[in-house]
Amino acid sequence: MKVSTPAPWELLPHRYPFLMVDRVLEVEPGRKAVALKNVSMNEPFFQGHFPGTPIMPGVLILEAMAQTCAVALGGGGDSAGRLGVLTGVDQLRFRRPVRPGDQLVLEAELLRKKGPMGKCRVRAMVGDAVVAEAIILFAEVEADQLL
Repeated sequence: MKVSTPAPWELLPHRYPFLMVDRVLEVEPGRKAVALKNVSMNEPFFQGHFPGTPIMPGVLILEAMAQTCAVALGGGGDSAGRLGVLTGVDQLRFRRPVRPGDQLVLEAELLRKKGPMGKCRVRAMVGDAVVAEAIILFAEVEADQLL
């Protein structure tokens, strides 16, 4: 039996143009998440990022990976009112370019969480090819602490 997953904007505080996840395919709060990003030529960053040979900026791939990690962290569970804030990135590797028409599948697995600090392994794939991977470090903070 297929269980419906919430829309990304129900799980993340981000909104356009910074919401980099189009759809959440699977979520096990506190364990893992799988999300999807459809990369189209209509994305505003393609106008200026290598216009003759458009590729998705690596920093935006990393942001999509971090947002998938945030979904794995909370997933709409008992993390209400808290945000997963990026604190570090280890072992980041970009394996191949992401181009318009590609569909990024983002897989995040929570490795460790102790108190407000945690670590997540994330992979971005196009088809069977890994295009990027990283270990993402985060802190979970109360939303009102960021004001």
